[in-house]
Amino acid sequence: MNSHEDRLSTRQTAERLGVKPETVYAYVSRGLLTSHKSPGSRGSTFDAKEVDALARRHSRPVATGAGTDGVAPGTTTIRTGITLIDRDRYFFRGVDATALATAYPYEEAADWLWTGRITPGLRFTAPEELLSATTAAVAALPAHAGPVDRLRAAAVAAAAADPLRFDLSAESVHAAARGLIAAFAGSPPVIGRTHRADAPIARRLWARLSPARPEPAALRVLDTALVLLIDHDLAASTLAARVAASARANPYAVVSTGLSALDGPLHGAASGLAHRMLLDVLERGAAPVVSEHFRAGHRVPGLGHRLYPGEDPRAQVLFALLDEVPGARGALDAAQDVVEISARHTPLHANVDLALAVLSVTAGMPAEAGETVFAVARTAGWIAHALEEYEERPLRMRPSGSYAGPRPPQPLP
Repeated sequence: MNSHEDRLSTRQTAERLGVKPETVYAYVSRGLLTSHKSPGSRGSTFDAKEVDALARRHSRPVATGAGTDGVAPGTTTIRTGITLIDRDRYFFRGVDATALATAYPYEEAADWLWTGRITPGLRFTAPEELLSATTAAVAALPAHAGPVDRLRAAAVAAAAADPLRFDLSAESVHAAARGLIAAFAGSPPVIGRTHRADAPIARRLWARLSPARPEPAALRVLDTALVLLIDHDLAASTLAARVAASARANPYAVVSTGLSALDGPLHGAASGLAHRMLLDVLERGAAPVVSEHFRAGHRVPGLGHRLYPGEDPRAQVLFALLDEVPGARGALDAAQDVVEISARHTPLHANVDLALAVLSVTAGMPAEAGETVFAVARTAGWIAHALEEYEERPLRMRPSGSYAGPRPPQPLP
């Protein structure tokens, strides 16, 4: 054991790290510091070398070379090493994303994307005070609040409950992300079978989205979908999240920004439109439903993706897994009918939203279930982009506006 001289009190540790004493204990709860109770003493002591190592990891030099507002003029391209989309395939850090999704559960894949390490059996958990705060915040919302409303409220509450939210070191961001995703999976009310607090994220989500018993094959579809949806290059919500990270917003604020951009029919809510369409098809048949969409000048939900000239690889993987789910045949056939009838007018393939809709219809989930799955999954991607952006020059994404208003001087109104 270290000698007494090698140990620091809580006050000394806080001074060396430049934080408050309560923040020191938050570091302990996250596993970033190890505390030791001395015999006959009520206070905790800390290893000086461990404290100094933490201080070094958390010190990051401020980047230079920008203008007076920290902006590099003419920045138009965002370099990223997270996702590559190439024709009809996509890759996470060079690894085929569909292969990753079928090989690893969501927690392991997400953590690998952040750290470069696979930790078998990893579970995401949140501190009790954070879970209490997020559960109370979500419960205070009106009954008609949507899934993104609930997740935004949970993100704000989680941030308020975390005294380390402004610590942007990689280790602290990783811990915040694991706790936030656990809170997201644990905030909505349970409508299915109960579960342990350390159950896999897919199992926890299922209990909040479906009253049906979670068949292993169906749970595998949900878990695979979570991995497939972790990231998809610079989608609108991801770009928004990176802009927030560029301004050094904390990880909870980064995720809140991503959720705000996700909250729309052209992004995260698309699977809900496909869900409602499939229910209509199951009741009336595909031909009249597809015909009504074309007659109204609307796109058929769940078809086509501008980044894939062929089939959406995410949909391919999920449809193959759904084929093994008991009770999914009706929704699968309805989806196939929609694709075949629509192909007579326009050659579009099924996308991931249609696959999510097949799962949500089969499992008796609400129409918004796919949006919840999308948002929880993409949280890991936003965190990966935030970690990448935190290493860049602050405030680098500051475009210049092209003024198109009246030329001055104008009379005072």
